[in-house]
Amino acid sequence: MPGAVVTSGERVALRTFEPEDIPFLQRAHANPEIRYPLGSPVKSRAELETWTDDEAVRLVVSLDADDASPGDADEDHVRPIGVVSVEDADWRRPELTYWLVSEVHGEGYGKESVSLLVDYVFRTYAHPAVGACAYEFNDTSRGLLESLGFSEEGCTRMDRFVDGEYVDTVRYGLLRREWRQQREESGA
Repeated sequence: MPGAVVTSGERVALRTFEPEDIPFLQRAHANPEIRYPLGSPVKSRAELETWTDDEAVRLVVSLDADDASPGDADEDHVRPIGVVSVEDADWRRPELTYWLVSEVHGEGYGKESVSLLVDYVFRTYAHPAVGACAYEFNDTSRGLLESLGFSEEGCTRMDRFVDGEYVDTVRYGLLRREWRQQREESGA
């Protein structure tokens, strides 16, 4: 189950990713509704266990009951619904990735989760911007990034082989100053 709370919003919490989260991750990645938009092949438990050893920051997105404490990972109080990640932050512009289980799609949890992740990156790392990518066909992911103020910065044509065909990857970026300005204007 997810570890300690790193940050939280109105409805979701971002918790540390722990080895005990591997079964959740494996079940989620086996779902074609998640796997295909991510362009990710099915992975074994052993392959997923390497995620706990690499340099990326992975956080479990969870719905926490009102009585859950920051260190509480009890299944009765904490429901994992996805993962958000920060890659490459130690040596270049941080790259964000994110996904949620399909049963919570369309409920606004993705926007809140990625917003919390952007806040976390700008509090933790001294980079002027963050980046993220979405496949050209993934209108939902692209819309989420654009709704948070990300700007399209380019496209890598025929970048990945996903579900039997090559697809384009659209690259997005968000400057720290743009994020601050947007937050000030919204009163957040």
